[in-house]
This record gives sequence, C-alpha cells and structure tokens, in this order.
Amino acid sequence: MTHVKKNRLSQSLVGIALSLSLFGSASLLLPAPSAQAATVSASKADQIVNTALSYQGKVKYRFGVKDPQHLAFDCSSFTQFVFSKNGISIPWGSSAQTRVGSPVKDKAHLQKGDLVMFSVSTPGHINHVGIYLGNGKFVGNSPSRGVAIYDLNSGYWNNRYITGRHL
Repeated sequence: MTHVKKNRLSQSLVGIALSLSLFGSASLLLPAPSAQAATVSASKADQIVNTALSYQGKVKYRFGVKDPQHLAFDCSSFTQFVFSKNGISIPWGSSAQTRVGSPVKDKAHLQKGDLVMFSVSTPGHINHVGIYLGNGKFVGNSPSRGVAIYDLNSGYWNNRYITGRHL
C-alpha cells in the first residue's frame, strides 16, 4: 500500500471514529424516550380532560344518540367525541370502548384521561363510560346531569365501577 493510500485510510478511520463519538455524545443530550413519552401522554391527558370539561352545561344527554351538530350524545358517543377532538379514534359504545387501550389494574392505578367503565343496570355488564380526572373524580354525560363531574369513590358510582382503560 502506498503512503498516500495509508494516509487516506487513516484519515477515513479517524473521521468515522470521530463521527461515532459525536453521535454517541449527542444522544446523551436528548431526553430519554420514556421521559419524553410520559410528558406527551400527560399533556394529551390534560387536553382530553380540558376538552371534556369545556362541554359542561352545553351537552344534552340522549340515549343512543351521536349528534355533534346539536351537542346531543349518550355517554359513549360523548367520550368518542372528546377523544376525536384530540386526535384519538375510539369506537362508539361503552362495551366497545372496553376493548381499546390497555386495562387498568384497579382504581388506584387510574390516570388522568383514562376511560372509566360502569355497570348502571345489569350487574357486571358495562353500560356507562366516563373520563377519569384524577383524585377519584371523573367527567361523564348522564341523563340526570348531562356533562358533569362525578365522584368515583362515593355515592351512586362507588359500587358501579367495573374497570378502566388507558389509551
């Protein structure tokens, strides 16, 4: 090998080593993916909750109805509407919504923005859904109060909780 070729090869190897070194160093400056994902998730949860709360006093409850033009919804079409406003597609129907996302182990593991499912007629059969706000509260659309904040751990809803879903 000639002196010129050895010099070029040496320069190329040094350049590659330097590039790899800089690439590795630069990645240390970026936030860890899990921290970044958690921030995005928390931000999206806040947006979902804020969207849902913005419809208090504006939505009419109508069983089996999905009418965004007139703000008339049942419980699951309301959650579907709120999530769609935030770029997340979920099916209509409280039972169908139990198949989206991942299950939440128990009430203690609920996170803001999770779907919360209830049985309001047939015991053990999911037929109502809302959106968890945190601190044992959720927002939902019901025949008695429309879109309102409810307490998950006392009163009517306490013994009707079945499961939660994290999207």
